Amino acid sequence: SPQAKAVQDVLRGEFGPKNTQLQQEQTALKAREEKLQKDSATMSADQRSKAEKDLRDGVRELARKQSEAQDDFNARRQEEMTRLQRTLIEEVRTYAKAQNYDMVIAEGVIYATPTIDITPAIIAALQARPARPTAAAPTAAPKPPAKP
Repeated sequence: SPQAKAVQDVLRGEFGPKNTQLQQEQTALKAREEKLQKDSATMSADQRSKAEKDLRDGVRELARKQSEAQDDFNARRQEEMTRLQRTLIEEVRTYAKAQNYDMVIAEGVIYATPTIDITPAIIAALQARPARPTAAAPTAAPKPPAKP
């Protein structure tokens, strides 16, 4: 649905710069590690020890930042998915009421004939909505499809 694509775009825009920064830090650490391996033969024991410790600290710090970024992303994605799920449920309820359905089953259906599958109608209704619904915009009831 357009709403799901909008959520993906929002998350990409929000977390893309941080991911880019973390990738740059990882590249810099890899370069430091390669430099240490190359120069370790000419370094004193103290210099080598200090460089190894700095590298370990850098790796640990990067791992912490990556974990933090992943946690932040997961929390934001969950917020957006919850909001998207509310929109979907609202759309299904509106459609079901307009079509005088007694019940709509979301999970557990093993087989259903295409004539009772409302998925295409719900997707069409979602596509007719703005990608990022505003709180002030009321939703209109979708037009019922022709009954077979």
